[in-house]
Amino acid sequence: MTKNEFSKRRKALCSHMGENSIAILPAATVKSRNRDVEHPFRQDSDFYYLSGFDEPEAVLVLIPGRAHGESILFCRERDPEKELWDGDIMGPDRAVEELGFDDAFPISDIDDILPGMIEGTNKVYYSIGLNAQFDAHVMEWINAIRSKVRSGAHPPGEFVALEHALHELRLFKSAAEIKVMQKAADISAEAHIKAMQRSKPGVFEYQLESALLGHFMDSGARFSAYPSIVGSGANACVLHYTDNHRKMRSGDLVLIDAGCELENYASDITRTFPVNGKFSQAQRQVYEIVLQAQLAAIEQVKPGNHWNQPHEAAVRVITEGLVTLGLLKGKVDKLIEKEAYKTFYMHRTGHWLGLDVHDVGEYKVGGEWRVLEPGMVMTVEPGIYISDKIKGVAKKWQGIGVRIEDDVVVTRTGNSVLSKKAPKTVDEIEQLMAASA
Repeated sequence: MTKNEFSKRRKALCSHMGENSIAILPAATVKSRNRDVEHPFRQDSDFYYLSGFDEPEAVLVLIPGRAHGESILFCRERDPEKELWDGDIMGPDRAVEELGFDDAFPISDIDDILPGMIEGTNKVYYSIGLNAQFDAHVMEWINAIRSKVRSGAHPPGEFVALEHALHELRLFKSAAEIKVMQKAADISAEAHIKAMQRSKPGVFEYQLESALLGHFMDSGARFSAYPSIVGSGANACVLHYTDNHRKMRSGDLVLIDAGCELENYASDITRTFPVNGKFSQAQRQVYEIVLQAQLAAIEQVKPGNHWNQPHEAAVRVITEGLVTLGLLKGKVDKLIEKEAYKTFYMHRTGHWLGLDVHDVGEYKVGGEWRVLEPGMVMTVEPGIYISDKIKGVAKKWQGIGVRIEDDVVVTRTGNSVLSKKAPKTVDEIEQLMAASA
């Protein structure tokens, strides 16, 4: 991602804010894992979207119409001793040069400089409630200005939630963003293939997770976008299963929901396949219903359709399929109306995807489902989960859990499946696994 890409985003947000306003965004903080060990730092998505700056202890300030430049970064100064222990620090000068900020100052000077920037503005765009410590700091600056009103100081009169305008920008991906997301999806699809090739009875779920993570890193994606789900047997019916410790058995299905993060952008792919490489008849029947539901849902991802149409298409195919299998009884329309399918399909068919796995953006506008437009990226992930805890289900169906998930971009003429390199038909999966046996 180039500095021009980040600069365009800042300018777009400034144009929405209008003059005589200011936006303030703090960077993410370093999180403690245990005792004196820290989690790997991951930048706040909003902050990264506007800055491209990937360090903690920083604050981004946007002031539309400012004579000396609209975008200002407060960040850590270079410190050779600290860098000896923790690595390179960009510093204010390089931040201006490499990331295109109009101005940058040491974070240690923020209390002296930022109140003067806030003073005289009418609106402060800021996300209150996400960081209590920084909230208190912002109020200290505001109160310092208010205390000088009799001396002619002009404190801002209004706080405006930053999320609405910023998240609307983030919802629509640029060509540069889609290029990164395509690469992330390709890496993740290849990792799913590696896991299929590694699978056999007696292998532990975490060994398939190892195949995934190893390929992510070998391909330049240092982190997963979320904890990988590798659920075999009955674990495939646990939606957010992440223990990944069971030894897999012949006759099991294994459901893998895993994706890498590349340049902070997420991929999110699910594939379900037989541990021994061959679907049983019952597994194949359930799998084919989910696959047809997913294909029907993907067909509905196109400009002019609304957000819920893919879900409605998936629900209909799944309900029809469950009736065919004898797992539901009754007329399809009535079963859909009563949401009878939720016993076996309890989640929705997708979510927005981007810098966050469950990315930002409204699903409804004015109380109506949002109309799909080019540049939106979403997942399409129907499933059927026949837990052995569901009463009255024939034994041959019990423990079968299937989900198929792809990452899909809305294009001008329809859609593009970013994750299409991951095999998902029964024949493709069985042929791949047979060749690697």
